[in-house]
Amino acid sequence: MEQNRDNAQRWVIKIGSALLTNDGTGLARTAIDDWVTQIAGLLAQGIEVVLVSSGAVAEGVVRLGWRQRPEAIHQLQAAAAVGQMGLVQAYESSFQRYNRHTAQILLDHDDMANRQRYLNARSAIITLLELGVVPVVNENDTVVTDEIRFGDNDSLAALVANLVDADLLLILTDKDGLYTANPDSDPSATLIGRADAGDRSLDAIAGGSRSGLGRGGMTTKLQAARLAARSGCDTRIVGGRIDTVLTRVAAGEALGTLLMAGQKPLAARKQWLAGQLQLRGAVSLDDGAVRVVQGAGRSLLPVGITAVSGQFKRGDLVSCVDANGVEIARGLINYSSDESRKIQGLSSEAIGTALGYCDHRELIHRDNLVLV
Repeated sequence: MEQNRDNAQRWVIKIGSALLTNDGTGLARTAIDDWVTQIAGLLAQGIEVVLVSSGAVAEGVVRLGWRQRPEAIHQLQAAAAVGQMGLVQAYESSFQRYNRHTAQILLDHDDMANRQRYLNARSAIITLLELGVVPVVNENDTVVTDEIRFGDNDSLAALVANLVDADLLLILTDKDGLYTANPDSDPSATLIGRADAGDRSLDAIAGGSRSGLGRGGMTTKLQAARLAARSGCDTRIVGGRIDTVLTRVAAGEALGTLLMAGQKPLAARKQWLAGQLQLRGAVSLDDGAVRVVQGAGRSLLPVGITAVSGQFKRGDLVSCVDANGVEIARGLINYSSDESRKIQGLSSEAIGTALGYCDHRELIHRDNLVLV
């Protein structure tokens, strides 16, 4: 038995498409009822639960009688619209057996990128939790093409964990956890019981499986764990078909793979910055700027910039990379890409001469800069 965290009172539970749709044969109603029964038990113990559910597109594909997930954006949007109806109906009817209300929350990365919308979403979800309602979160696949093409609910679940300051992100998948090798092709692969989410040695072994219904594999789950860790949230990746899996995890049983946050939570604003997934460009730093930003936690000045890539405007999120192109930080930039190119390598005192004005001495202020 593994000691359960005493303060793990707010969980984000993500259920993958392969589990929810019985590997493509329609919604797994029996499994959904079983998970809901266990969630009702968690709620009775005082654990708040936010449910991040995949399966809308996959359910729509089944309902529409298509043989496989389409590639065309308009077909994916249609499948999401059709499938969302079945998904919501399934959860609503199942939770009603325990006199629990549910609430549908459709989010996309734009909601997370806009600070005001981010705070509004946070307030709404926390209010629902206080009312004893179970928020059911999904990506807004019907209208946001970027999310269908590039998004995955592992990342969304991690962002929601940051959003609500969750103690645990529990990812239910069709594998029992993270293995030392791909268990589908290597019979010697063994389950990793516990690791630090930031351990880079895990990158090479996070192949996992990728079903034809979902969009993520073990790599996205590892990335999600690292994103969740920014708010001090641990992540457990565990098989969703394990008998009474949620109940057993709540009891402290060491199922699946526990990826520990291993760091203190970031301040709320920097936590929000770290969760942004859509970068608009990048600035390259010389070795001195890298040392100042990483070691001293100071603002990024134009004198330390050697190159600017991409097209961005003032206030956009950009990546800060070292001489080898490795991202070390990201932040909200004070000047556009054209302006940044004109002042790169210059002292702050020379900004006014180069541009004809000087709105900020810093390219990125330390309050708007977060290490990655």
